Amino acid sequence: MYVIVLVTCPDEKTAEGLSDAILNRRLAACVNTVSGMTSKYWWKGKLEKNREHLMIIKTVESRLEELEKTVKENHPYEVPEFIALPVTSGSKDYLGWLKKETGPLPD
Repeated sequence: MYVIVLVTCPDEKTAEGLSDAILNRRLAACVNTVSGMTSKYWWKGKLEKNREHLMIIKTVESRLEELEKTVKENHPYEVPEFIALPVTSGSKDYLGWLKKETGPLPD
């Protein structure tokens, strides 16, 4: 199964570092970063508002556990966002590429 994972980051440096860690380990085929979004959320009983960067990570279900571990190990938030959404349909060519690029590391 193909999956889209959403992760928010406090700054571009964090998003860049996470993207590199994820892609170098072949935990995803592609990571998009959407910069400059505003997030409002409850945290420890207080309503927060911050600028964040949204990472949109394209991967396969078999990589989710290791992907989540990598995000948690390399993220500054106490509880980083990690939401996985199933991909129910897509271009056969794109999904084939996604599967190929999340396979074993090349020699």
